[in-house]
Amino acid sequence: MKSFTPEDILLYLYKETSPEHTAAIEKALSEDWSLQETLRTLQESMEGIVVDTVSPRQEAVENVLNYAKEVMAETA
Repeated sequence: MKSFTPEDILLYLYKETSPEHTAAIEKALSEDWSLQETLRTLQESMEGIVVDTVSPRQEAVENVLNYAKEVMAETA
């Protein structure tokens, strides 16, 4: 059986693995308790990530839009 790294499992969690790689990881997960624990640990750490921190502040979005308007006005 192939050995998978935490990085492999993270890619699996983010659905960034090929169908073949996904199938291999799922097979390994069904047989390897250590790999299951790695998966569980990564899932728990992902639960702590606050989705709102990924979104930009409204002020930042407005600044970018205003800058784009200024640049477009100068080139027109």
